[in-house]
Amino acid sequence: MIKILFVCHGNICRSPMAEFVMKKLVRDISSSAKHVTTNSALTAADFEIASAATSTEEIGNPVYPPARRMLASHGIDCSGKTARQMTVADYNHYDYIVLMDQNNLRNLRWILPRDIYERELAQYKDARDSRVGKVSLLMDWAGKNRDVADPWYTGDFNATWQDVNEGCTALLQHILKNS
Repeated sequence: MIKILFVCHGNICRSPMAEFVMKKLVRDISSSAKHVTTNSALTAADFEIASAATSTEEIGNPVYPPARRMLASHGIDCSGKTARQMTVADYNHYDYIVLMDQNNLRNLRWILPRDIYERELAQYKDARDSRVGKVSLLMDWAGKNRDVADPWYTGDFNATWQDVNEGCTALLQHILKNS
């Protein structure tokens, strides 16, 4: 089982978009080669995908309506998803902790034990391309050293959609290639 947790500040825009885009991409593995090219025998049943927040601000709230509409416009249903905060148990459970921006990386210091946080931060900064630790930034998988556009501030859900698709596709290609 390959377990992926997407994380952003509030878990109402970017990380749920990534969660549901990745779920769609893995469902498409068996039925279509348009998203990834691989000889992997993995199917959607081999994945556990979720999302969470670094903050407590939006806990219990549904996906933000413009993000929900963006997903729906691409045939993706996110109904039932509510925001929750990441926990240490999540860190221990998931194989990949995929953050949307540098602020999320800094905010992990309030969630993870200090030794784990410092180790992950050092591994991330020292070996960004080798993905030594569990923690990464989504756009790093696409070879881009930048944050996922935050539509909460920009209002540009299309830019976020593009970033999320590019990052999730690259991450999935990496997983399929290395499994």
